[in-house]
Amino acid sequence: MRGLPRAGIRRERVRRAVVLMPNGLTLFNLFCGIYAIILASQGKFASAPTFIVLGGIADMLDGRVARATGTGSRFGEELDSLVDAISFGFAPALIMYLASPEPHGTWEWLLVFIFTSCAVMRLARFNVEQAGRKKTHFHGLPSPAAGLTLASYYWFRETPLYNQAIIFFTNSTLAEWPWPTILRGLMAVLAALMISDVPYPTVPSVGFRSIRKVLGTVLVLGGVFMSVVRGKEFIFPALIAYVLYGAVKWVLLGFLGKSATPDEVYGPVTGVAPQMSGDRRPSSRLTPIPSAVVVEPRREEPRDDRRPGEPTPSSRRKRRRRGGRGGSRPPGAGPQSAGPQSAGPQSAGPQSAGPQSAGPQSAGSHPPSPPDTPKGPPE
Repeated sequence: MRGLPRAGIRRERVRRAVVLMPNGLTLFNLFCGIYAIILASQGKFASAPTFIVLGGIADMLDGRVARATGTGSRFGEELDSLVDAISFGFAPALIMYLASPEPHGTWEWLLVFIFTSCAVMRLARFNVEQAGRKKTHFHGLPSPAAGLTLASYYWFRETPLYNQAIIFFTNSTLAEWPWPTILRGLMAVLAALMISDVPYPTVPSVGFRSIRKVLGTVLVLGGVFMSVVRGKEFIFPALIAYVLYGAVKWVLLGFLGKSATPDEVYGPVTGVAPQMSGDRRPSSRLTPIPSAVVVEPRREEPRDDRRPGEPTPSSRRKRRRRGGRGGSRPPGAGPQSAGPQSAGPQSAGPQSAGPQSAGPQSAGSHPPSPPDTPKGPPE
């Protein structure tokens, strides 16, 4: 009996540790973003991108860990968005501003504000439209992709591919390009793509049950391998290719008239939405999202064309059953005044004659009552 409470306490501790795992990865992402800003302020521009990349890995894992352990919640979603605004919005923009080799103008700091504000709006729109749902595409360029594109440039700048490779049909290298001007334009383009309607594909599904999943597995494993082996030479060109792929595909399909919405470009969202219950994160069991709302036809009430004070058909039928004529009963008329004895033709009949009023029916101990005066129809 003493072992049961201890086992319950152990299970509760394990559950708390599992719940803290996704939020711990999110806070590690925040730590990486802040430390990247500190390194950039100290002039260590080659080391700052390392922590932006580590923050991107933590951002990719926190959601997957939450879904795998069933510890997702609305709190985790909001926390993740707030952290991403710093790690992939403000930090890369500030690194770009501080690492510029040219003297800063009076307006260049506005690019930091524009990029950061677009990242914040992108994350807010994501929380409203796509948070907690299985997605086939992103609505706009994801903020981690935009931030990593800016931050990884300084890695790429130190590689032989940047300094020695000769561009096709030219005799110049990439290092000879006007990169300060190019990076300002790239910063503005990435900011605009984050709040645009351009759809971007998500990370491919991994598996071996279909050809599509097999290709996705090969692509993911190849990207991870190249990032580990040739990270400085691979990450920046790969992210530039991802940015161009989504934008060019959307433009070309739009011109050809083959697609008009993101669902037509990458397929409809066939996923499901998690169920939120209290403070717990959604479990791995997901419920389907209804595709349409069935609206029942409105039942119209019967039109009433009666004038004020006019009796209803039901009241007329009741009066007919009682023997009434549909009008109001004259004042002073008792229940016998509308009977068969008060009719006009029968008012002078034998029942109203005097001799019959004193007949044997009225004989008895009681004196006979005077006959009622019949009321005939008005002359």
